[in-house]
Amino acid sequence: MGNVAAIVGRPNAGKSTLFNRLTQTREAIVDEEAGTTRDRHYGKVEWCGQEFSLIDTGGWTASPEDVFEEEINRQVRTAIEEADLILFVVDILNGPTDLDDAVARILRRTDKPLIVVANKADTYDLHAAGAEFYRLGLGDPFCLSAMNGSGTGDLLDRMITLFPGKQSEKTEEELPRIAIVGRPNVGKSSLINAFIGEERHIVTAVAGTTRDSIYTKYNKFGLNFYLVDTAGIRRKNRVNEDMEYYSVIRSIRAIENSDVCVLMLDAMQGIENQDMNIFSIIQKNRKGIVVCVNKWDLIEEKNSQKIDRYIHAIRERLAPFTDFPVLFISALTRQRILKVLEMVKQVYDNRRKRIPTAQLNSILLPVIEQTPPPAWKGKYVKIKYITQLPAGRIPSFVFFCNLPQWVREPYKRFLENQIRKHWDFSGTPVQIFLREK
Repeated sequence: MGNVAAIVGRPNAGKSTLFNRLTQTREAIVDEEAGTTRDRHYGKVEWCGQEFSLIDTGGWTASPEDVFEEEINRQVRTAIEEADLILFVVDILNGPTDLDDAVARILRRTDKPLIVVANKADTYDLHAAGAEFYRLGLGDPFCLSAMNGSGTGDLLDRMITLFPGKQSEKTEEELPRIAIVGRPNVGKSSLINAFIGEERHIVTAVAGTTRDSIYTKYNKFGLNFYLVDTAGIRRKNRVNEDMEYYSVIRSIRAIENSDVCVLMLDAMQGIENQDMNIFSIIQKNRKGIVVCVNKWDLIEEKNSQKIDRYIHAIRERLAPFTDFPVLFISALTRQRILKVLEMVKQVYDNRRKRIPTAQLNSILLPVIEQTPPPAWKGKYVKIKYITQLPAGRIPSFVFFCNLPQWVREPYKRFLENQIRKHWDFSGTPVQIFLREK
């Protein structure tokens, strides 16, 4: 079960720059103008063999007449409640401000591990100015420069020591773990209630790793698995929480703890940016996926053209990964909910599927001979042998060839498509590796 760190702080302190530096991406938009970060960014950080999730809060209202403080307070409270570690970013060039004091007041009440990150210390002469931040009452300030990267390695070393130790998950036999995810009010709770509300053969809540993973054992209709608690299941403490941010952090927890995710969309609203965010988190974590369009009972005219148009639109928005099942359901009227469970089981089985090496070679090598990788600087790439790696988290195939470094991404996608064409890997990601024999 992964840990989650959240970056909080006032606008323009360099939260997004720090996020980009730690995740080694350029995902969060960085701008001199305060309040650039509107949507929430989620990334994976790997350091010294440990992996954790990082969330860049942002989401400020940009117009100056709006009061920043209340918005910041909401973000900070949510981060405190949901994250395992908090990075409070302050600006060493400006010193402590009123907004920093406001954030510190909330943070002093938490017992969660916390680091005050004094950012923009681009030269060592500036480190002395970090002492001003002792007055926030939150321990030693950690001086670094997110812009040029100095000090970020030491910060990561420190973060890893502060994450709470997680016990191994106390779920019994290897059963599929299913997470129902989606944005608020899309019908997650209704679907879970529809699953567990019938003949009560089932439902034992198994508290998993920590306070955040509740596994509900589901065993009927010949299906046996765990439902992983997600955003809609638990009571929220405050109704006026920033719903979107809250649901994303909760979804991350559920996704990381699952094998297959059921991504719920609203038939009335179609696919929105929030859905795309959650889909990309599922992909980054390489989980299986089943897409369910809920509230289908509310659509007036239902015909096959409409369904085809819907499916096409969904696959287009979620491309390039398009090989996943799409179901049209109604959690309220329980229309096709058993089909959801059957599809989830199918995707889970696809993730564990093994293709015999002889079969792989006899089917794929002739295809590769007909469409070989493009020549590179007059040299030809010859793929000689294919095998599937022993059961890992997702199906992984190794293609042995003479010049693996010259096989480009488009050809890897071609290989993946050929595998999907000949064997059913619907709903699960597939990894392609090229290695020298």
